[in-house]
Amino acid sequence: MKFYIGSSLKNYNLVNSYSKVLKDYGWIRTYDWVKNVNQDTSLENLKNYAQLEFQGILDSDIVIILLPAEKGAHIEFGMAVALNKKIVLCSSSNEDFSLENTVVFYEMPNVIKLMGTIDENLKSIVKVGESK
Repeated sequence: MKFYIGSSLKNYNLVNSYSKVLKDYGWIRTYDWVKNVNQDTSLENLKNYAQLEFQGILDSDIVIILLPAEKGAHIEFGMAVALNKKIVLCSSSNEDFSLENTVVFYEMPNVIKLMGTIDENLKSIVKVGESK
């Protein structure tokens, strides 16, 4: 199973934790944007990163978004919705899915919302991958 993980920059350690476990299951990460977190952020580099992230979403079977997410991850989420990718939203709190905080596109039929611990969410993601 090929996967892409999006989240806010401040969650980069969490992204790496999810990625490590999924790789241990034999899954393939299509793009590791975390490696660019502390890199030079020139406009040219940002253009390159955008292309690499877009390609990572295109190449994935499943897109995982770790909440809370910011603008960039929601753009990635939007691309995944438009490409009709299987999408899993992960949160440790139901607050991210409350009426005050939700996004209307979280209700799309290809979106699965998970609320639990990291271990619980990862087990559910693996099951989603097995059912594909």
